[in-house]
Amino acid sequence: MAVGWARDGAVQEQMDADVQDAVKRARMRLPRGESLTHCRECGEIIPDLRRKAVPGVSLCVDCQSVLEAQQPAAAGYNRRGSKDSQLK
Repeated sequence: MAVGWARDGAVQEQMDADVQDAVKRARMRLPRGESLTHCRECGEIIPDLRRKAVPGVSLCVDCQSVLEAQQPAAAGYNRRGSKDSQLK
């Protein structure tokens, strides 16, 4: 089903592209490398299970939660090319 001047399947392609972008952004935020044994913020010991589960981790759960709460939510991309999206 096409919407307006869009060809068939364009809406689904748009949604797929949005999901792929979100996955790409999430993967870029994942830590890499060797995990620290102590939190770089508060100095608490990072449990072995967390270090194994999240390679490259450098924060304890509490400090990571605070950091994530401070980060703004990622804005999506408007690929529809409407006049409104061109003004932003």
